[in-house]
Amino acid sequence: MTHHNSHPNSSGFSTRAIHTGQDADPATGATVVPIYATSTYTQAAPGQHKGYDYSRSGNPTRTALETALAALEEGECGLAFASGLAASTAVFATLLRPGDEIAASADLYGGTFRLLDKVFKPWGLTTRFTDSSTAAGFEAIITAKTKLIWIETPTNPLLQILDIAAIAGIAHKHGAKLAVDNTFASPYLQQPLKLGADLVIHSTTKYLGGHSDVIGGAVVGPKELLDPIKFYQNAAGGVPGPFDSYLVLRGLKTLAVRMDRHCDNAIALASWLVKHPAVAKVYYPGLPDHQGHSIAAKQMHGFGGMISMKLHGGIPAARQFMTRTRLFSLAESLGGVESLLCHPATMTHASIPKDIREARGVDDGLLRLSVGIEDVADLKADLEHALVVG
Repeated sequence: MTHHNSHPNSSGFSTRAIHTGQDADPATGATVVPIYATSTYTQAAPGQHKGYDYSRSGNPTRTALETALAALEEGECGLAFASGLAASTAVFATLLRPGDEIAASADLYGGTFRLLDKVFKPWGLTTRFTDSSTAAGFEAIITAKTKLIWIETPTNPLLQILDIAAIAGIAHKHGAKLAVDNTFASPYLQQPLKLGADLVIHSTTKYLGGHSDVIGGAVVGPKELLDPIKFYQNAAGGVPGPFDSYLVLRGLKTLAVRMDRHCDNAIALASWLVKHPAVAKVYYPGLPDHQGHSIAAKQMHGFGGMISMKLHGGIPAARQFMTRTRLFSLAESLGGVESLLCHPATMTHASIPKDIREARGVDDGLLRLSVGIEDVADLKADLEHALVVG
């Protein structure tokens, strides 16, 4: 069974999320794409099949997801992976060769740093990091060997905003590609391909899945770049199963309405936290005094659901705060309907050596909030209870 794009990119975002690649099943008329729980496909004769021969190579449920993901990022092709890191691995291993270099932001998801430092550095790849969030900062670390610029925006966990169009211009001027990890924003808030990026990467575990019940990843971009990545996807085999694909596809259908609530709740909490006597600093691009606010307002359709903060009481206050929340669960990950609280230094960014991590501003006093879609008054009351003044 093949899923045709009967709802072109001219349709609205939510229409595409619900319909693109998700026509009724031709065999049964099922309105929702079935979970094709099969590893193999019966052939009429050798090589004569209905588009599928083995589910590592392709599965109709995964095809539906990949088609929908491409439509939401307005890219030609989409590929789904077993995790965000599997997606990242496929990009690095396909686009780069030993001796090549990557230019990346110093503020980076710890798992990506670990992948570059512990897996691809021994493989022969050099990554140069910049503390700057500007295009000039990236240009300063580019060499003749730089083949790829890798960025997140907003960054994890300091929520810096990087100008995608400006950095794309620098990348292309130097003959490099730009890959954007769009996990924090989601395609609803930001579409990097339209701003000049060559590839978009997601941990679909987060906002795209949206319910903290699946691990997945994705790469979206032009067919020319995606074809070799698709070859790697099949050859290396880091693919999602049909049930994982179904869960992410199910999440996509409500992405727009969820993101609206995430954004509304986050701006309300960030604006309140800034004035709270126990709070020393709030990192949220929706705040007018955030360094990247104007760029975020230009390249995003909302400021997202992620907030980071530091408390006046430093590390002891942060430790106390983490024991006092009731609605904000202390847990890895982000982007689910429920609110989560994370301590990056010991959780998401623990794989970064302490001296490097602290030099980048991710110290033991930093807290990261994934603001869920609960009633905002209840979330505010939960934070109020956890914030102890004095």
